[in-house]
Amino acid sequence: MSAASDFDQFYAATAKRLVAAVYAATGDLTEAEDAVQEAYARAWQRWDRLTEEGDPTPWVRTVALRLAVSSWRRARNRMRAHVRHGPPADLPDLAPDRVALVHALRGLKPDQRTVVVLHHLLDLPIEQVARETGVSEGTVRTRLSRARKALGPHLRDAEAPAPTLAARPPKEVPTHG
Repeated sequence: MSAASDFDQFYAATAKRLVAAVYAATGDLTEAEDAVQEAYARAWQRWDRLTEEGDPTPWVRTVALRLAVSSWRRARNRMRAHVRHGPPADLPDLAPDRVALVHALRGLKPDQRTVVVLHHLLDLPIEQVARETGVSEGTVRTRLSRARKALGPHLRDAEAPAPTLAARPPKEVPTHG
């Protein structure tokens, strides 16, 4: 068996469980996935040595957890610096509508969030979204429909409803006398 196929089998057998463990430790799925991905990349670079020493799983798990903790510490230190010194001078304020969008997207299921981002924010056609996510076009349409329904209440501006054509006052034409 080649080293590449040996590694692929190892990855397939252990990755989901490792992501779950790091996620449980960090509480942040994105951080967990990033840390695990980096740990496997590092394991591949040392694959021959790791397999000579026995089971590489504990090494990969240790590296992933250390990377996640290191990332958490960096984030904590950034937060402390932000509290002490305030935001950087060149940091623009986020528009309220952008904050509302990010908050609303976080409330979606990951598969729905993915299709919304790909289709609406990146302007990819449904066919391409289906190819990139590995699901049918019908599934993409269903996820988009459910996501729009879930997002609707969060993205409406309660103070100023969007005017309809019938609600707009007629445009006055200036007269020159």
